[in-house]
Amino acid sequence: MILVLAAMVLLGAGCSKLTKQNYDKLKVGMEFKEVTGILGNTASCDAAMGAKSCTWGDEQKNITVKFVADKLVFMTCKGI
Repeated sequence: MILVLAAMVLLGAGCSKLTKQNYDKLKVGMEFKEVTGILGNTASCDAAMGAKSCTWGDEQKNITVKFVADKLVFMTCKGI
């Protein structure tokens, strides 16, 4: 039973979309829909005054993307 759970954890970790390769696919001007197509659903988004900041991942490993008018304008990554 423990081996099965360990294998599931390892397989799940290998499926993460938070990779340098996916980060490198992001380009200024992409629409939110295109970004979620690459990174999947966001962990969180905050919006104010026509701008939106979305984060995929957690505090140790994440990609944060800023959007204005639903277009990517800036992105950062941590721990990937």
